[in-house]
Amino acid sequence: MNFKTQQRRRHQWRTQSVLRWSLYLFFAFGILALGYAGYALVDARVYQAYETWRFERALKSQEPVIRSVRPLQPSPLPAPAEADRARVESAVPKGSSVGQIEISSIGLTAMIEEGDNGRTLRRAVGHIPGTALPGQPGNVVLAGHRDTFFRPLRNIHKGDEITLTTLNGSYCYRVDFTEVVTPQDTDVLDNSNEAILTLVTCYPFYFVGPAPERFIVRASRMP
Repeated sequence: MNFKTQQRRRHQWRTQSVLRWSLYLFFAFGILALGYAGYALVDARVYQAYETWRFERALKSQEPVIRSVRPLQPSPLPAPAEADRARVESAVPKGSSVGQIEISSIGLTAMIEEGDNGRTLRRAVGHIPGTALPGQPGNVVLAGHRDTFFRPLRNIHKGDEITLTTLNGSYCYRVDFTEVVTPQDTDVLDNSNEAILTLVTCYPFYFVGPAPERFIVRASRMP
């Protein structure tokens, strides 16, 4: 066996070793990714089941889970400054249960949690801190992932009804319109002199990777 043949075989052996170890590495990454996806799915389902059971039990007994939110009686909407102050005074701790959202026309039902961080949105629909709470005047803003809780929003239409249920009561909204905006269009989060609801999720719904746009649902509270 000459020297060139030995070199060629060594090179082939090294190449095969690199490919084999690369295959093992990619396989391990795949297993870890599937494991995390499975964990996230199970964690969300367990959290939703437990919080739904806890919420329904509290509704029956009327135990005040959201202690800082005062029941609101129908009244004229306050001036913007007063509405802002009401939201601050009625803020709930991050991670606390706010209530439940239901859109029967598209089969969406989920618990709402205060906050918009990754952990919150993995387990529930998130209420954006600083925006109005259900039942208060102003803009109630809820966010959810397009591939989990808010996936059904792809089928929502103008006129569909949305119900937000809290320990202070149920509040019904009717969809006015939907639109697609860029992440920089944050005016959809602005407060309003009217009682409105804004749902936010990423768009397109089937986009692979970080989605470039946002899908917005705007609804007005029904009398």
